[in-house]
Amino acid sequence: MDTDADDERGAVEIFEAHRRLLLGLGYRLLGSMWDAEDVVQEAFLRWTNADRSRIREPRAFLVTVVTRLALDQLRSARATRQAYTGPWLPEPVDGQAFGPLETAELRDTLSYATLHMMERLSPPERAVFVLREAFELPYDQIAEILNSPIATCRQWHHRAAQHLTRGSGRFTPAPEDHAELLTRFLTAARNGDMAALTDLLAEDAVAYNDGGGKVRAALRPIAGRDNVVAFVAGLMSRYPLQEARLTQANGEPAIWTVIGGQRQLVTFDVRDGRIHAVYGVLNPDKLTHAGR
Repeated sequence: MDTDADDERGAVEIFEAHRRLLLGLGYRLLGSMWDAEDVVQEAFLRWTNADRSRIREPRAFLVTVVTRLALDQLRSARATRQAYTGPWLPEPVDGQAFGPLETAELRDTLSYATLHMMERLSPPERAVFVLREAFELPYDQIAEILNSPIATCRQWHHRAAQHLTRGSGRFTPAPEDHAELLTRFLTAARNGDMAALTDLLAEDAVAYNDGGGKVRAALRPIAGRDNVVAFVAGLMSRYPLQEARLTQANGEPAIWTVIGGQRQLVTFDVRDGRIHAVYGVLNPDKLTHAGR
């Protein structure tokens, strides 16, 4: 009997049983499916080359490896993202890419608006928030993963939670309400109905467009309801709308469009019945994993 081959097959099976969880962790930490896949592949190599006889809990070992690799990558990516042409937005993904979103915490940490706001956290704050909120790890385990005191991890989580809290009384709309609001937005944009667009947007609404320097896109965020309305109306009047339909991204309703030959996935931050942010992803490199 080839025990080495059996051991190798067993190692692969254990890793594959955790792959989607690890991809979800890497993606939430990095905001990029491409980078998450790279991190998970490196974790696979470390797992297969490790002395597994000394590893009591494969899940804990793999979560630790992926978190530390993602943190290293996130630290080096910050400078690159600051030099990015125009606003850098997370890569949208299919909401089922990491398995069923069975808890509110899993859904919220995957939502596009939350991922966008997590870009403002320090790498350790982001890691603690994701590990605590999405994966419900105890602080002592998080502290071991990050090689930091438990008290420090608690402080990082507190700061992250404060930063990501978007006002008291906020609620996440039901999927059908979210989709209905996006349908109204799309109808108003198609018809050039500026009054209807204005009614759907919060006063402090912001529109972000990520072309990555590869396609034509606004190079700065467009702030303020009136400016966002004018931008959308101007876009629709200048370029032919060839396709527009509801889809989903990151577990929430989104809009897939083709305007003037340019493909775009648009996601929204919807709070208290109003649109507070519009995220337009035009960079073709970021549309590979999005639901259409």
